[in-house]
Amino acid sequence: MRAMHWGLRVEMDRYKKAFSKKKAFIPFTVVGDPDLKTSEQIIRTMIDSGADALELGIAFTDPIADGTTIQKADDRVLKRRTNLDEIFGVIKRIRKYSNEIPIGLLIYYNLIYQRGIEKFYRDAKNAGVDGILVADLPIEEAGDAVKAARKAKISPIFIVSPTTTANRLKKILRHARGFIYVVSLLGVTGARHRINPAVYRLLKFVKPKTKLPLAVGFGISKPEHVKAILSGGASGVIVGSAIVKIIEKNLGSKKRILSRISSYVRKMKSAT
Repeated sequence: MRAMHWGLRVEMDRYKKAFSKKKAFIPFTVVGDPDLKTSEQIIRTMIDSGADALELGIAFTDPIADGTTIQKADDRVLKRRTNLDEIFGVIKRIRKYSNEIPIGLLIYYNLIYQRGIEKFYRDAKNAGVDGILVADLPIEEAGDAVKAARKAKISPIFIVSPTTTANRLKKILRHARGFIYVVSLLGVTGARHRINPAVYRLLKFVKPKTKLPLAVGFGISKPEHVKAILSGGASGVIVGSAIVKIIEKNLGSKKRILSRISSYVRKMKSAT
């Protein structure tokens, strides 16, 4: 089965396969947290425990979209002076481990710009990356990144929030591929006790306008959150801070990190 992307005839991509027959659970972790070896084991564990796709964060000094939990994870990675080549090395090994799972990056634009925009996207593609979400890059300024993504055959992923207007959504949908990242609330990442009801209105607003899957992130931490979000029309859920918190709480035992992440991912996936 084939799909058309920007006029190019390509094989049906991994995101389409992941979302085609089921609701997707997408766990997040920062690559290199708490160290490169353990991070790779964490990612493999998430795959083995039922993840349908991956969202992998690249540590940055000023992650404005992230709450304290992910900021601390970024700090742990940066203190080890982990570089992009090492991160791409982990991703390459994960791609060899699983050829089917979609791999998405969440990154800040300065890291892309420093490496060279085309080079970054080319290197990401060579590592096995399927999609890239640039957290601090608005659609109005995304032309160079979208062009590089098109050239590398990587899906540019964009955020839609409760403040996104109809006109802005139209611009986003013109360039978005893979899936739409629907932000459940205003503010930064972080586990919450309750789901913001605004997300259901947002899903109703976006869904009729696109055939792309809608994956909801920010604030999801419990199985009941997953069930509620999916019943509200989402195609999948993205969970990050709750997973990163497990790492933070168990830094003294890598074995415990892996076992608890495995248990948590299985529990959350079962809610889909």
